[in-house]
Amino acid sequence: MLWRDVIDLIPVVVTKNGYGEEVETDGIPRTVYANKKSVRQSEFYQALAAGMKPEIVFEVMVADYTEEPKVKYGDKYYRVIRTYSANGERIELVCSIYPMEE
Repeated sequence: MLWRDVIDLIPVVVTKNGYGEEVETDGIPRTVYANKKSVRQSEFYQALAAGMKPEIVFEVMVADYTEEPKVKYGDKYYRVIRTYSANGERIELVCSIYPMEE
């Protein structure tokens, strides 16, 4: 199978600010190969019923994914709302648009 797309997997790091409060910041992104896929109709309606709006699915190798909650593809950021692995080698990351405050 050809890996046609490149995405950045972005971990979230919890640190303490000057007031001792825990804050989440983006960690160092890791670039991996992926396949961009469409959201299946059944997936879309199930997620919508649960208050989520899936926009895109990325298929990556299981060995490349280490529970990163954010994905960057092109100039857009996404958050991973669900993962699915059917065969143990590949995993699908079901994502929705991530609101960026910056």
